[in-house]
Amino acid sequence: MDSHATPASAAPGNGPDGGTERPEDRPARLSVGVVGAGRVGTALGAALVQAGHRVVAAAAVSERSRSRVEERLPGVDVVTPHEVVAAADLVLLTVPDDALPELAAGLVAAGVAVTGKLVLHTSGRYGTSVLDPVTRAGALPLALHPVMTFTGRPDDVNRLTGISFGVTAPEPLRPVAEALVLEMGGEPVWITEVRRPLYHAALTGGANHLVTLVVEAMDLLGEAGVAEPGRMLGPLLGAALDNALRLGIGGLTGPVARGDAGTVADHVAEVGRVSPESRRAYVALARLTADRALGAGLLKPEDAERLLEALAD
Repeated sequence: MDSHATPASAAPGNGPDGGTERPEDRPARLSVGVVGAGRVGTALGAALVQAGHRVVAAAAVSERSRSRVEERLPGVDVVTPHEVVAAADLVLLTVPDDALPELAAGLVAAGVAVTGKLVLHTSGRYGTSVLDPVTRAGALPLALHPVMTFTGRPDDVNRLTGISFGVTAPEPLRPVAEALVLEMGGEPVWITEVRRPLYHAALTGGANHLVTLVVEAMDLLGEAGVAEPGRMLGPLLGAALDNALRLGIGGLTGPVARGDAGTVADHVAEVGRVSPESRRAYVALARLTADRALGAGLLKPEDAERLLEALAD
């Protein structure tokens, strides 16, 4: 098999028997290896199997990872990372960000043959430069970052359908990278190498900090005596998220948007009584909100001035 070939489209066609083509009957199917059989690696491996590729080996350290291979990639041998690379045309390096540079360098230092192999990582932080050691040794580097959280539950594979993937690759390999994303049910979005850290910071700030904000709000509601904070917050936060995604800062509501400095001052005092850390977070976010509201023309300059006085340290 030509490991340089672009993966075929996932669209159905005519099979050998004149019926609907099966995934495994399509040309240019790849032997896939997974180094780092965690939530992401096994989900992507299973999605590639659904597209007709074949996972031939996986490297897993923990007992949980080994169990995940058995559940999601049944029949796949658990071997060393070197053996995974040797067996595969397409190698998924789905390890934590901090381990990726050492892994790429270690494969080359160990003399593992990578020439002509597609080597793919899923880190949002890095583009393809982190794979320079294997690239210099003849590998074909790809960075495909699925923009989704993975819980390790069976529905992780389904979460890939319709999501964006941040794609970075050498220009000649861009069609290959984008085809793989499409085969897994995703939507490729091109991210240049130099913008990769900013791209990842934006996603992390939006998703991870959102969780922190929601948990913080739930804790404060609990302090206020609300028995089911999640039930109270659900409809409000769902509407706020929808407004933000559709309208941007134009979807802002609440006391900052109204310039209600007195209410904001009361908030600062009461939140500070419960938690100094929560007060600092509230003040920082309220200042940023006021700046954005002022810049968008939602807040008058005189109202913004009163707000900033209420938010002074």
